[in-house]
Amino acid sequence: MAKTVQDILKLVKENGIKMVDFKMVDINGQFRHVTIPAQNFSEDTMKSGIGFDASNYGYAVVEKSDMVFIPDPDTAVIDPFCEIPTLSMTGNAMIIDSPENRPLAQYPRNIVQAAEKYMKDTGIADTMLILPEFEFYLFDQVGWEVSGKSIGVTLDAKQSYWNSATEGKGVVVPKQKNYHIAKPFDISYECRSEMCMHMSNMGIEINYHHPEVAASGQFEIEPQLGKMSEMADNTMMIKYIIHNTALKYGKTATFMPKPIYGEAGSGMHVHMLLLKDGEPVFSKDGEYANLSKTAHYFMGGLLKHIASLCAITNPSTNSFKRLVPGFEAPVTVGYATSNRSAVIRIPAYAKAPNKRRFELRNPDATCNPYFCYAAILMAGLDGVKNKIDPHANGWGPYDFNLYHLSDEEKSKLKHLPTSLDEALNALESDHDYLTAGGVFPEELIKGFVKTKRAECAELAKIPTPAEFEKYYNL
Repeated sequence: MAKTVQDILKLVKENGIKMVDFKMVDINGQFRHVTIPAQNFSEDTMKSGIGFDASNYGYAVVEKSDMVFIPDPDTAVIDPFCEIPTLSMTGNAMIIDSPENRPLAQYPRNIVQAAEKYMKDTGIADTMLILPEFEFYLFDQVGWEVSGKSIGVTLDAKQSYWNSATEGKGVVVPKQKNYHIAKPFDISYECRSEMCMHMSNMGIEINYHHPEVAASGQFEIEPQLGKMSEMADNTMMIKYIIHNTALKYGKTATFMPKPIYGEAGSGMHVHMLLLKDGEPVFSKDGEYANLSKTAHYFMGGLLKHIASLCAITNPSTNSFKRLVPGFEAPVTVGYATSNRSAVIRIPAYAKAPNKRRFELRNPDATCNPYFCYAAILMAGLDGVKNKIDPHANGWGPYDFNLYHLSDEEKSKLKHLPTSLDEALNALESDHDYLTAGGVFPEELIKGFVKTKRAECAELAKIPTPAEFEKYYNL
């Protein structure tokens, strides 16, 4: 049931709330926040909002008017990481240019809502359910330096194989052998359980958590399927909880796709399905994997636009250090059942008609989740509208291990971009599916590309220790 202002005021009073915190999202998908004393919070706060400068958040704002942040009462939760009792809310950014205001089109939360409205307007579906899998590392120590005299990173995870001679308790994990490993080797179990308890207290229901493949502290938490716009909010909060709980336990969490050379990378596989009037749109007995034509066309749209999607779903240079063969990372443009080497995987265990779905395996959690989920939806809808058949386009089904093909056979396949620059090139030339219905503003795409190009150019200038190893003595 939707919360009212009176519900929030009651929550403040009953829980002794001293501060009300408003969490906003920048172009990179990071929280920023403004806090007011609880006694200053009123009905007018919810109506008039909090003023802020959107240009400082990375948006290419062309309007001259001031911006305000309007809190969404449905997102109100008590922040467990504040010693002073604090109520937290997220919401939408608005432009003050009329008595009613209007949404700032570039603001991430507004884009997700615009994408959902566009979906309903097409008549294809009225609800998109998604389930992102959160893979991350927990380290006991990390430090880095980028300066004239020193370029390097040091990190450590107690249970890692590299501590076998010094750890002292014999609970180190062999390289790449961490998957589902139990206590006493799973030394961060309590930390992750507390993460999940915080999530549940905030209304984010969890399927499970477990150790992932990499021995140096890699783990996964999987929530339950949820409505796309709500899951975008939940993604922000899940990352917030993971980071803050890790610090409480003396650890540090990272969602970097490839923080350790030679270990498995961390992705954010996104499962998805559509509903219309409560009925599954993707289910059809007798078709391949019991998925409907609409589901296949949706996959076709994702595969057609996958190169440009990568700029949004994998928007860091580090992302493409994960997307390489040999670590269960998807590098081939195609679909298949129970095959982790294809970009789209259809889980064979999802047998019930209302659970039949597929997952897009290339995204990672360096993305802005609002942009990521909205872009995935827009690409899929474009596939349905234009009846893009993935089989007719030669994208599968690939029901065999693509890593085991010969070099000649692999050369016939289409692959993901190998760098962020390449993905940005694709986004510049292929983004009409994003701007359809005015969902993604052209100014946002141009500003996003400009920002990411600058990142690529900056990082390309910095020598790495590996380059010293390769070239110092030539």
